[in-house]
Amino acid sequence: MSSAPVPGANGAAAPEDDATGLSEPLLADGGFHAGALTKVVVATALDGKAKADKGSVKAEAKDGYWVEVPRQLDAVAATAADLESGGDGGRPLMFQEKKVKAALLYPYRALILIRIIAIILFIGWRIKHNNSDVMWFWVTSVVADVWFTFSWLLYQLPKINPIKRVPDLAVLQQHCDLPDGSSILPGIDVFVTTADPTDEPVLYTMNCVLSILAVDYPIDRYACYLSDDSGTLIEYEALVETANFAALWAPFCRKHSIEPRAPENYFQREGMIYPGRSPGEFMNDYSHVRMEYEEFKARLGALDGTIRERSDVYNAVKAAEGDAKATWMANGTEWPGTWVEAAENHKKGHHGGVVQVVLEHPSGSKSQPELQVSSVSLLNFDGVDVRLPMLVYMARAKSSSYDHNKKAGNLNAQLRVSALLSNAPFVINFDCDHYINDSKALRAAMCFMLDAREGDNTAFVQFPQRFENVDPTDRYGNHNRVFFDGAMYALNGFQGPSYLGTGCMFRRLALYGLDPPRWRSDDIPVDTVKFGNSVPFLKSVLAALNQGRRITPPDLDDSFLAEMTTVVSASFDIGTDWGRGVGYIYKIATEDMVTGFRIHGQGWHSMYCTMEVDAFRGTAPINLTERLYQIVRWAGGSLEMFFSHNNPLFAGPRLHPMQRTVYLNCNIYPVTSIFILLYALCPVMWLIPEEILIQRPFTRYILYLIVTIALIHTIGLLEIRWAGTNWLDWWRNEQFFTVASLSAYPAVLLHMVVKLLTRAKGIRFRVTSKQTTVEDDNDKYAEMYEMRWVPIMIPAAAVLFSNTMAIGVAMGKTVVYGAVWPKEQQKHAALGLLFNLWLMILLQPFALAVIGRQSKNPNILFILFPVAFVVFALVYIGVHIFVVNFFPSMEI
Repeated sequence: MSSAPVPGANGAAAPEDDATGLSEPLLADGGFHAGALTKVVVATALDGKAKADKGSVKAEAKDGYWVEVPRQLDAVAATAADLESGGDGGRPLMFQEKKVKAALLYPYRALILIRIIAIILFIGWRIKHNNSDVMWFWVTSVVADVWFTFSWLLYQLPKINPIKRVPDLAVLQQHCDLPDGSSILPGIDVFVTTADPTDEPVLYTMNCVLSILAVDYPIDRYACYLSDDSGTLIEYEALVETANFAALWAPFCRKHSIEPRAPENYFQREGMIYPGRSPGEFMNDYSHVRMEYEEFKARLGALDGTIRERSDVYNAVKAAEGDAKATWMANGTEWPGTWVEAAENHKKGHHGGVVQVVLEHPSGSKSQPELQVSSVSLLNFDGVDVRLPMLVYMARAKSSSYDHNKKAGNLNAQLRVSALLSNAPFVINFDCDHYINDSKALRAAMCFMLDAREGDNTAFVQFPQRFENVDPTDRYGNHNRVFFDGAMYALNGFQGPSYLGTGCMFRRLALYGLDPPRWRSDDIPVDTVKFGNSVPFLKSVLAALNQGRRITPPDLDDSFLAEMTTVVSASFDIGTDWGRGVGYIYKIATEDMVTGFRIHGQGWHSMYCTMEVDAFRGTAPINLTERLYQIVRWAGGSLEMFFSHNNPLFAGPRLHPMQRTVYLNCNIYPVTSIFILLYALCPVMWLIPEEILIQRPFTRYILYLIVTIALIHTIGLLEIRWAGTNWLDWWRNEQFFTVASLSAYPAVLLHMVVKLLTRAKGIRFRVTSKQTTVEDDNDKYAEMYEMRWVPIMIPAAAVLFSNTMAIGVAMGKTVVYGAVWPKEQQKHAALGLLFNLWLMILLQPFALAVIGRQSKNPNILFILFPVAFVVFALVYIGVHIFVVNFFPSMEI
């Protein structure tokens, strides 16, 4: 968000530094002009207060359609909840529940009912007046209308009772933070997953880790685990560098209440708002930390070359022995993971397991990195906790003989390693391209987990996904706010939101496959058949069952390190319940949705947590090709779920009926694309000389369509009110669903048919690339304008071309036959063109993608399309004249 220039001492606008928003540039030595900066900081703080007030007003306006539900708790629930938490009585209510105001909710529900009635009447009218020029097409269209109705009901009915839940951080602090500075907050294991240092740049990953190491949570109550599925040394050494820089960055954030705590995003802010009380000291600290961060980035950038040079030196020494060219760690030992020059047992997909404790638990003797001590000593951190939480690097072993189960297998390996090292009762996972934007986010999740009402039956707390690299117009619907701020609020009214893959806090026991407390039996088997043959891990499961909440540092002797390597071995899951009834689910592209479904099916609830400041932010694929590949994976996994034992139709009785409806809709929505594609190709009928009508009387048919479509948009208008979105969000959702229905979804359906007939493998997991391949310093959205053709785009391109041609031919026919057509036929033609134009508007994002870099100015379509219409019209007129003159018996 851009900010206005900061006023100077005389009230004039002062120039801003590009990255910081400060009025004075850095000196050559990295320092500042101290006299002027004090004024700037004060002015900026005042400006920040004004912005905060403005933001508060905006938040109140957004919540203007919601009303608070009185907090109530019966005595039985309070006692049970407190016993489960291990407390000593009186656990409070830690979140506020809100419902949509009746003045908006009842009209919203009424319109849904009206549209249901209207659709029933419409389909009944069509069947009664089964008069069409092409009966097979009429039958197909009626089936399509019935399917559209069914699909819409599955999507819309769960939205009849939206609920918003807001964490009460003040109550949590009052209950859990003790007067002596200690805390009774439970432990959390934080998981970060990365698959490839090329597609997922190391700098993104390390900023994610830094935001975690500096988060506002008791330092001895959480641990961070980075799981590198590529097994590369560059990720490990980058993590070591990150731990060193974190010794400076984390205390700096705590001292000055920095937000956000990912340095790359913090230093790129255009408006600096300092909320602390030491502006002069802040400027000195800021300049020093920023300079250190630039050096940290330079070290990360040089790691690849450093590792190669070091390995070349060691390999030259070992050359006489005839050894393979290994990759060497800084301590002179061979890296057990993937080597720079691939060799047997050291290549991608086939390498040993690695577990390295980079930072021990804060109570240990080696928690503070030695390399950063001199840098930290330059700043005054008196009264600031300079400790860092436990930090662990791991890479699970891989073998070409085993299926590694993609991200789900990666997360399960983290789950086991964390059980041995910290065994926190709660875990939260992040994709490496996300970072913690609000340092109190982990506390916010705890408000739901520890709440006295439903806390103990809550399996996971899902946060919305927010992205900051999306273009201002959100051309390809990356923000997806209709889903995150509409559908998710709606699910809060039942069992809760689905698991969305990242930014989700789980209760460890729920991931272990245990039932919620109200369904849980006293005799819970903990055996090797279910959990694997690691005795230390089985002991950790027993400890988790006993509600052990304090993270205690283990003794990292050789036997313990060997055990950690065992639980990340390639074959550990074989013959166990991992990936089925324990942990994250395997054998499907959408492991997140199926994992959430399995947990909901056991009777657990989930919560959706939104904060005034986005809890987490990430990076989205802004190129259309990458976006469509992402959609293919989601849709393919959803359809695979329907044809598996995880079909929601056969789930047990503990799954709420509306929750079952939601999962069913998530499974079958790609099927809708069959009928959308069929309708979208209808314009080719303009090439046929005779008038062909799908339904007679045609005018009434079109009017019915207009009414039912208008009702959808009216319902959408009310929905965006309570969801807090805007019209552009809703419209982009409509457009991209159409684009996906003409590209990604048909490809998924074709793949599923082939799979069912040939028993082929499921949708192949493809890491969505976050690496920008187009370098353009003047436009950070340059990647969006690059067009990369892939086969799944062919149907959408065919539809776009056929509609463009159809409109041109219609114009040509108007010139040729306009004078002789009866008024009824002219009216039919005009109504038919409405459909063509509507489809062209829906396909506008795809059309912009087709023209590539020229789409920087989207208004170019107002030139290109009319030109194309005229060209096709002239071609039609020319062909007509030729046929009439040389083949008079033919008619076109």
